[in-house]
Amino acid sequence: MGKTKFMQSSAYDYVRVIFGAALVGLSFNLFLLPTRIAAGGVSGISTILYELHGWNPAYVQWLISLPLFVLAILLVGKEFSMKSLVGTFFVPFTIWLTGGMKLHVENPLLGSIYGGILLGIGLGIVYRGNGSTGGTALIAQILKKYTGLSSGFAQLIVDGGVVLASAFVFDFELALYALMSIYVTSKVIDFVQLRTSPTKLALIITEREADVQAVIRDEVDRGMTKVRVVGGHSAKERTMILCVVEQSEAVYLKKLLEDKEPSSFVIFLNASEILGRGFSSERIYE
Repeated sequence: MGKTKFMQSSAYDYVRVIFGAALVGLSFNLFLLPTRIAAGGVSGISTILYELHGWNPAYVQWLISLPLFVLAILLVGKEFSMKSLVGTFFVPFTIWLTGGMKLHVENPLLGSIYGGILLGIGLGIVYRGNGSTGGTALIAQILKKYTGLSSGFAQLIVDGGVVLASAFVFDFELALYALMSIYVTSKVIDFVQLRTSPTKLALIITEREADVQAVIRDEVDRGMTKVRVVGGHSAKERTMILCVVEQSEAVYLKKLLEDKEPSSFVIFLNASEILGRGFSSERIYE
C-alpha cells in the first residue's frame, strides 16, 4: 500500500522528472554532441554554438532555458509548474556533471538513432511526471497561446529553424540526420507515454458532466462535444464527452480524471487527420 501511495504522489512525479531529465542530458553528451547532431531545441542551439565558439553546452542551455521559463510563466501562466522548472534545471546540470563521459560514438547515423531513442525515453518519463524540460518547448507553448497553432506544429516550426541553421553551420547531411533523430524521438516519446499515436480521442462517459467539463475546459484548455447515451443494462441516461487532445495533454487528462472523477468511464483512442481549431490551420468550427 505504501508503494502504491508513493507512486501516486507528487514526490514520485519529481523523481520521474529528475530521472527523465538525466537521460535527456546523457543522450546529449553521449550521442548527439559527439556526432554534431543538432536535433532541434535548446540542445541543438547549444550544439551549434559549441561548434562555432566552443561555448560550454550546459551554460548555454541554462542561459537560454531559465529566462525562457520566466517569460513563459509571465505569458502563459498555469501551464508551467515547479516540475517544469526542475526539468529545465536538471538537463543542463546532467550535461555539466557528465561532460567527461564518452562512448566514442562518431558515426552520425548511430548518434541520431541511439541519441533519439535515449532522448525520447527521457522526455517520455518527464512528461509522465507532468513536467517538461523547458527550452524551445516554452517558445512553442507561447506560439500556441498567441497564434492558435497546435503544440506539435508550433514545436515543429521552432525545431525546424534550429535544424535549418545546423545545415549551414555543419552540412546538409548532418541536418538530415538531425531530422531522423527528431522523428525517432517523437515515436519513442509516444511509446513511453501512451504506447500509441500522438493525437488521442478521449471518450468519457459520466453522470457528472459539469465536473468533467470543468476539468477539460479549465485544466486542459480543450473543446469538447457532449452526446446523450443510455446504459445497456441500467437503462440510465448518461453523458458521453468527446475530446481530442495531444499526447502530453492526454497523459495529464488521464491523471486529472483519475484524481477528480474516478467514477467516470474513460477510453483513449488513436485519432488521425484532425482538422479544426487547435490541430491545424483550417479552423472550421469552434
